[in-house]
Amino acid sequence: MSARIIDGNALAAQMRTDFTTRAAAMAQQGITPCLAVILVGSDPASQVYVRNKIAACEKSGIKSLKFEYPQDANPADVLGKIAELNADQSVHGILVQLPLPRQFDADAVLEAIHASKDVDGFHAENVGALAQGRPGFIPCTPNGCMEMLKSAGVQVKGAEAVVIGRSNIVGKPMALLLLQAGATVTVCHSQTRDLAEHLRRADIVVAAVGKPRMVTGDMLKPGAVVVDVGINRLDDGKLCGDVDFASASEVASLITPVPGGVGPMTITMLLANTLQSAERQLKARQA
Repeated sequence: MSARIIDGNALAAQMRTDFTTRAAAMAQQGITPCLAVILVGSDPASQVYVRNKIAACEKSGIKSLKFEYPQDANPADVLGKIAELNADQSVHGILVQLPLPRQFDADAVLEAIHASKDVDGFHAENVGALAQGRPGFIPCTPNGCMEMLKSAGVQVKGAEAVVIGRSNIVGKPMALLLLQAGATVTVCHSQTRDLAEHLRRADIVVAAVGKPRMVTGDMLKPGAVVVDVGINRLDDGKLCGDVDFASASEVASLITPVPGGVGPMTITMLLANTLQSAERQLKARQA
């Protein structure tokens, strides 16, 4: 068996065409969707992520604002900017790029963003709404994973799903989304005694643990659908996922590549959330 690829780049491009149309329609009614991004420090990876997000906004007709602070920035200054952006009706989404320097309480910073502009979906109000099955903003990476499963025609209802990883950013919300879609969900993590035992019964595997190639083909159920969230840089500079693509693709029926899989969809869902926020404002104005 050779797995069929779920192409995140192709799906992202398809969805962003629709975003451009939606943004243009709102602009005609006096609202330009706008995302504000806050970057603290000079972490190279964070700078790349922010640059990619801003470029994606521009291509989709979404205005972007970038606010940069030095590594030794006073948290009060950043919190003050967030308060200012919360009050600015022309800003529809606020994103603080993680990780933050040590002097910051990341949870406090994320909670400072108003839930109605929390397009990352990390605010406790949005997390709680997701847990109750009435989501406001869904975290971008797990939401992108669900869109990939949908686009590939994967039957989630009734499936056995295993999520590897329990982070607030991916693992936990991913498990909730799969559960709400009708899957029977197992969450595995660093303390799981026999990962392979769980994986061998899984129809759907979502790997989001941050360990290069830890999931191999011999651990998978034949025909499984594998979504690889991991992005790891090897000693030779190449990128790989949490799944050993070569061996897994010989066992799985569908698999996402790294790069070109979940990554493009994460940014795409950030754009989707920003548009959703702007559309909510437009609807409220028209009511």
